Amino acid sequence: MKTSLLLAAVAIATPLAMGSPALAQPSGQLETLPLGQYRCSVPGSAAGQAWVPVPGMDFVIGNASSYTAASGSGTYLATARTVTFTRGPMKGAKFARRMASILQKYGDDGQLSRVRCVREGPAR
Repeated sequence: MKTSLLLAAVAIATPLAMGSPALAQPSGQLETLPLGQYRCSVPGSAAGQAWVPVPGMDFVIGNASSYTAASGSGTYLATARTVTFTRGPMKGAKFARRMASILQKYGDDGQLSRVRCVREGPAR
């Protein structure tokens, strides 16, 4: 009994001590985003544009959990609540899913930023 408890403790502690990347993966059932062009912007003002585009952040979601941005292509992981870009030029970017086609970007501090990306329609 003591041996099996010790082995179980070692099996749990080893990935924690090694900083296992598997622990950093999103939890929940994997999903995909609706295909198409996503335009990214920040809130504007009452005196000007309602939304101000963020240059270089737009991307197109394609088949097989892939995306294409101005600077290249890559892959992402999506759950019901989050989207994490795992490869390519947007690697490491994380978004909260607000609706099926609206994403809000997390900042470097882990807090939601003002940037949101909205599906505009099919890929062009």
